[in-house]
Amino acid sequence: MSGSFRRYLEAKRTVDDRALDRRLLSALREGLAARADREGPLSVLEVGAGIGTMVMRLLEWEVLPPGETVYTAVDVREETAADVTSHLREYARGDAATVETRGDRIVVETADRRVAVEAVAADALAFVERDDRSHDLLIGAALLDVFDLSGLEPLLRAVAPGGYYYFPITFDGATRFRPAHPDDGVIERRYHEHMDHKPGGSARAGGDVLERLRAMEGMALTGVAGSDWIVRPSDGAYPADEAYFLGHILDTVESAVGETIDGDEPLSSWMNARRDQLEAGELSYLTHQLDFLGQVRNR
Repeated sequence: MSGSFRRYLEAKRTVDDRALDRRLLSALREGLAARADREGPLSVLEVGAGIGTMVMRLLEWEVLPPGETVYTAVDVREETAADVTSHLREYARGDAATVETRGDRIVVETADRRVAVEAVAADALAFVERDDRSHDLLIGAALLDVFDLSGLEPLLRAVAPGGYYYFPITFDGATRFRPAHPDDGVIERRYHEHMDHKPGGSARAGGDVLERLRAMEGMALTGVAGSDWIVRPSDGAYPADEAYFLGHILDTVESAVGETIDGDEPLSSWMNARRDQLEAGELSYLTHQLDFLGQVRNR
């Protein structure tokens, strides 16, 4: 993983933190607490796990119940294991937690929680097909808008009866930059067209996921909520490292739109205006997303 992409994943932590729906997380906390009463550790599978920010968030926000959790973090990138390890070690430096390596797992321990994290570089579906475990919780954050939804049902087979699935930060068809620009419409349209043409991609993934989950037998969709990314300056400055996050978003838009736009459409002038606004601390960004929480019934 390039340093710039890792920094982007780190920078979006605060953006995700604001976006995630707390009501659904509270419901997930209650559900996991009930499952933790059984014998043995809680089992969590996260696909598209990146550098491990979700496991840290679930620890910090006490969504994971007291006791022991086995957490498998799967990402298609080969560098994931090293990134997760170093990131968890950095996390432990300033918090009431210890981190140590035990075999192929990274064990994060607080006063009342122990989470053994195994980082795996693999395709999500390929991993589920060869893994014979059933999990209490399946997580896929910012995943389903770049995931072929024909694989959603096979992916959910990894969840044990009574277990939960949690798919937050699922893009749902809106990208806005402010102040308004005359070319916003064409840029957004081309950007979404690029999403639609990527393998497994969809600019309307949120609505598509909602329909599929409702139609699946044995699945209870217990909650849906908005989780919009909103990045805006205050007094000409952005919080944390969110200026870098927003710069990365602009780079992504430029690359995507550049592959679809006609020669007479004004990408360069739009990009120049947006980068000048970012540099001046004037640019705001909004994208509409959905969080999904559900439970697997007896199949």
